[in-house]
Amino acid sequence: MSKINDNVEKGALLYEGKAKKVFLTSDPGLVIIHYKDDATAFNGVKKGTITDKGKVNNRMTALIFTRLEREGIPTHLVRQLNEREQLCRKVEIVLLEVIGRNVVAGSASKRLGLPEGSEIDEPIYEICYKNDALGDPLINDSHALALKLATREELAQIYAYTDRINRILQKIFLDCGLRLIDFKFEFGRTVDGEIVLADEISPDTCRLWDSETNEKLDKDRFRRDLGGVESAYLEVIRRIEAELGSDNA
Repeated sequence: MSKINDNVEKGALLYEGKAKKVFLTSDPGLVIIHYKDDATAFNGVKKGTITDKGKVNNRMTALIFTRLEREGIPTHLVRQLNEREQLCRKVEIVLLEVIGRNVVAGSASKRLGLPEGSEIDEPIYEICYKNDALGDPLINDSHALALKLATREELAQIYAYTDRINRILQKIFLDCGLRLIDFKFEFGRTVDGEIVLADEISPDTCRLWDSETNEKLDKDRFRRDLGGVESAYLEVIRRIEAELGSDNA
């Protein structure tokens, strides 16, 4: 084991995913999440590396989760440890990806037959079955209940949190000169059965467009070979740090 601080020690690798590694700690209720620079798209078909992506996503997630905690939204975050790692509560991930759309973009543009950038009056919320082998298919609440992915009460809580987080984030990002076009959230269950926000909020999981120019400042630059990927990520964290950095002071 390697020592972290506050008597918590980093232990064995528990899990490695596309973008992060999760390590056990000397406290059975805590894990350490390490953010990698690996990048994937289209369910892992496209692979690459974005320099310092892990640092950007780690810092941005820590800043945003800290603000959300202050707004009464429970998260798995305990604290940021260093440039690439966070100490987090150990949770059981709910096998649902919650997609929120404030503007039509990406797959929704094709599916709904609307031009990318089309405005909508109210957010669209969707859920996907978090299953790589099946390609994370779009499902509805009845599917989620039939597959026992969540209870009715948990689904209601997840949707309520998602809508509230969306509205908080839209304001935060707009204050940073960014439009929150759409996003993917993941939630987890604590040992007590509490639903909390987990995973990350970053340019990997959110479409973020400049509020004046509509320039894409997110993972679409990697997906679509637009170039300037690293500089886009760095610009996003520069703006977020300027807006939220004092939260951790």
